[in-house]
Amino acid sequence: MVKAVFAGSFDPPTFGHLNIIERARVIFSEVHVVVAVNSEKKYLFSKNERLSLMKGLVSKWGNVSVHAWNTLIVEYAKKIGAGVLIRGVRNLADFSYEFDLAMMNKGLNPGIETVFLSTDPEYFVLRSSAIKELAGLGGDVSSMVPESVAAALYEKYRPLDRNSG
Repeated sequence: MVKAVFAGSFDPPTFGHLNIIERARVIFSEVHVVVAVNSEKKYLFSKNERLSLMKGLVSKWGNVSVHAWNTLIVEYAKKIGAGVLIRGVRNLADFSYEFDLAMMNKGLNPGIETVFLSTDPEYFVLRSSAIKELAGLGGDVSSMVPESVAAALYEKYRPLDRNSG
């Protein structure tokens, strides 16, 4: 039984994230989705909002759980006895970045392995930053994020007056 950890900011969660989680949950006995909390980073959604969104999205999968963590992900993996970190990659630039991160994590914890899962083609261009920008401009993000996430995005941006200026 292999436990795996899939960490990210999930600001906001996308269909691409869910695609990776859904595929990983079939491979591993447990998948811990870890919402990263970094006080140096500015998030659109609070830690609790991101946790709530992710918990709602994965509740149908019995072997998937959602947690928050604010230090090194290898420390979380060690704490729960996970031997695998899952990383989603869309392209060569993602892979290059994630490979460097995997090497650093391996140096921090030689017992940890990183498994790269390529995003299914229909989710290739989903970047959280672009989704937030599109939602902020009043664009339709319904093909990129689940309905609950789209509603939360529109709620965040609704107070903004797009017609001023």
